[in-house]
Amino acid sequence: MTGLVTSFEFFPPKTEEGKITLQKTATQLVTVHPQFFSVTFGAGGSTQTGTIEAVEMLQQKSPVPVTPHLSCVGMSRQQILETLITYQKLGATRIVALRGDIPSGMGQSSELRYASDLVKLIREATGQHFHIDVAAYPEFHPQAESAYDDVLNLKIKVEAGANSAITQYFYNPDAYFNFLDECAKCQIFVPIVPGIMPINCFAKLTRFSDACGAEIPRWIRKRLESFRDDAASIQAFGLEVVYNLCQRLLSGGAPGLHFYTLNQAEPSLNLAKMLGLLAAAPAGKLVERSSQG
Repeated sequence: MTGLVTSFEFFPPKTEEGKITLQKTATQLVTVHPQFFSVTFGAGGSTQTGTIEAVEMLQQKSPVPVTPHLSCVGMSRQQILETLITYQKLGATRIVALRGDIPSGMGQSSELRYASDLVKLIREATGQHFHIDVAAYPEFHPQAESAYDDVLNLKIKVEAGANSAITQYFYNPDAYFNFLDECAKCQIFVPIVPGIMPINCFAKLTRFSDACGAEIPRWIRKRLESFRDDAASIQAFGLEVVYNLCQRLLSGGAPGLHFYTLNQAEPSLNLAKMLGLLAAAPAGKLVERSSQG
């Protein structure tokens, strides 16, 4: 597992209870020794303040580098530049650059229309300060005109200055490997890290998948449906499915795994334990950083 990029994604909590939950989750996931934690950015910048606050909180209490997400939808060029300055002052050296979802009723009012425009602006404003991750879609973005256009969109982002990509989650490993083949044909050779969504709640998974276009293979959907309200069986089956997926991805040469945690530690931590990720380094713990550090 040497050199494997492991990372965990959180969303900004909106309540004090949510902040406590996030801290506890981070405490547990530090034991995996991830390369970074990432914090999402709301549609139209709706959680911009929350993202910054979550980044600061995790930086203060965690030895793990924190990577903010930044989307350009609903953000002016000046707002983006100011946000970049904020993250530089906070010591962030990695950023996930996204177009972002367009909130209902907003229309195309943003100064920057595409993630590639955002990547280009980040490079122009900050040079090589940030390692830039962008999104990739093995099952293809719902708004892409064709599968080929979707690969070309990634190529444009890489040519604008992206260093690596993180994929939308999926449950068919062949989709990932076929996507890599198509990327290679287009001379895209940056690391493309698969996004992993643990299966913990079928209703929530279905809602997310319908919204983002991620496919739940029919055999998985039918098995999950058969468990009805048996949460323990859903979680046990989901753990087996996603563990096998991760094993297939890693054995096939995937450069790492990016876990979508939904601010819950146990599903991702169970997978990490089964994959032997905790044994890759001595156990760590969340610590309060000195204000002078």
